[in-house]
Amino acid sequence: MHAYRTHTCGALTAANVGETVRLSGWIHRKRDHGGVLFVDLRDHYGITQIVADEDSPALQVLDGLRVESVVTIDGEVKARSASTVNANLPTGEIEIYARGITVQSRAEELPMPVAGEQEYPEEIRLKNRFLDLRRDKVHSNIVLRSKVISSIRRRMTDAGFTEFQTPILGASSPEGARDYLVPARMHPGRFYALPQAPQMFKQLLMVAGFDRYFQIAPCFRDEDLRADRSPEFYQLDFEMSYVTQEDVFQTLEPVLAGVFEEFSGGKTVTPAGTFPRIPYADALLKYGSDKPDLRNPLIISDVTSHFEQSGFGLFEKIVGSGGKVRVIPAPNTADKSRKFFDDMNNWARQEGFAGLGYVTRKGGDFGGPIAKNHGPERMEELYNELGLGPDDGLFFAAGKEKDAAKLAGAARTRTAEELGLIEEGCFKFCWIVDFPMFEYDEDLKKIDFSHNPFSMPQGEMEALETQDPLDILAWQYDIVCNGYELSSGAIRNHRPDIMFKAFEIAGYSKEEVEANFSGMINAFKYGAPPHGGSAPGIDRIVMLLAEEPNIREVIAFPMNQRAQDLMMGAPSVVSPKQLRELSIRTVEPPKATPADKARVDQIGD
Repeated sequence: MHAYRTHTCGALTAANVGETVRLSGWIHRKRDHGGVLFVDLRDHYGITQIVADEDSPALQVLDGLRVESVVTIDGEVKARSASTVNANLPTGEIEIYARGITVQSRAEELPMPVAGEQEYPEEIRLKNRFLDLRRDKVHSNIVLRSKVISSIRRRMTDAGFTEFQTPILGASSPEGARDYLVPARMHPGRFYALPQAPQMFKQLLMVAGFDRYFQIAPCFRDEDLRADRSPEFYQLDFEMSYVTQEDVFQTLEPVLAGVFEEFSGGKTVTPAGTFPRIPYADALLKYGSDKPDLRNPLIISDVTSHFEQSGFGLFEKIVGSGGKVRVIPAPNTADKSRKFFDDMNNWARQEGFAGLGYVTRKGGDFGGPIAKNHGPERMEELYNELGLGPDDGLFFAAGKEKDAAKLAGAARTRTAEELGLIEEGCFKFCWIVDFPMFEYDEDLKKIDFSHNPFSMPQGEMEALETQDPLDILAWQYDIVCNGYELSSGAIRNHRPDIMFKAFEIAGYSKEEVEANFSGMINAFKYGAPPHGGSAPGIDRIVMLLAEEPNIREVIAFPMNQRAQDLMMGAPSVVSPKQLRELSIRTVEPPKATPADKARVDQIGD
């Protein structure tokens, strides 16, 4: 017999009744029924019930062990009585009568229990992540992650892609988020950078002639964290040669749709080949976001023209100064009290906006200050244009175009949530396309890149030479699912002359471009194929499939929101000897003076 087990804790069934077996695992739960001890023994594969009565030599030992102790049980498989069968367990028809026990490891008192799904503070969970990972939901999430990655690898290989690995230690780039830097001991004063993405290397693989590349790539970005963001993350990074934007779409849609169908648990998924293409400008107008959740049926409309001359002076003033008025329908709200609408206005103010205007309607009668001042005839005209009914309310977001779009987008989400309009049981994908190549930076008072500086502009060199830069669109695209951006991608700018011109418009000299991106520029000078790709985030894909609100629930060893590993104590202080080897001296940030603290307290008040 094997030293530790003949079967796993999820393998035994009624077919094994009468066999002598050996199982090893953790004591998950114990239940004392007056001289008979029932123990749930758990391993990676499942749970098996162990029974020890007064005749069992294992009773006294099991009784003295804490839960999460690791034991090996020898025993006989017996059938449970019909009344005690547990239909929720694959092993629910049997139990093991314990005839022998070996204690492999005794557990001390736990800082947090493993059995059950109670909520615990994040600090406790992350500090004891090895225990947290034993809990059923978290354990299942990590197994799901592994299966998703395996499925993606298989699908990419089947689609003709070859997996390559790109460097982890690279050069720092002036574009994008903040780099994590690694000092180079052999080159004092110089640093490597951990990759924010393998962007340049994967393009160089296309220049090298590999045609279709992918990898499950680790990426690092030193940026503020959110629920769907981590300083260290993984993405399905891929690149293709001799492709148009549509070729990329037709390649990626079957992979993503297939993975989501495989692991959706019966939820509907947008079929491959039918992902909607939504221009960036339309997304901001209709959804108030370039990450639209298409499960939400509400559509934002621009009604600015209705308030160019209006009895409602506030909106007329906003429109007269170049602002916009956007509206979000609130269907079938005749039965809602005025408090519902006032609460929405208060919510907008709490979110940092000036407020959210509204019109109520019940049986065709309009209510609220906007309707009163704008007049019933004009309101009727507005409602007819929007296709709204006699019992539909309306929310208004007014201000500068970006501010109005942002408030309208947030209000669209909030309204649908409050009214229970978000469609459940589905994954809805879309592409966001036609991003602007450039934007005007209000702070720097200059034109700069809006999205990805290495994208090919639509119209190529002719567009850069003849069009207003703010009108030029790029071959850039995002893929979005249920309101989450899964990836950005682009058809790349593979021509040095077009790249120099694009950077010139953004205020960069040819010398700066060659200095900062020398590896890629030099490669392009020796024949580069047209190419493009994308990089869907693995963590976000698994987060959606696992129905988790936070990305840390699907990462085995995540950091907290301050980018700390509480379990291993990273980042940590290093010794003076290590710093000397790296030719580095640390500089402590200045400590706040009592006067500084007083000013902070005053601001807080």
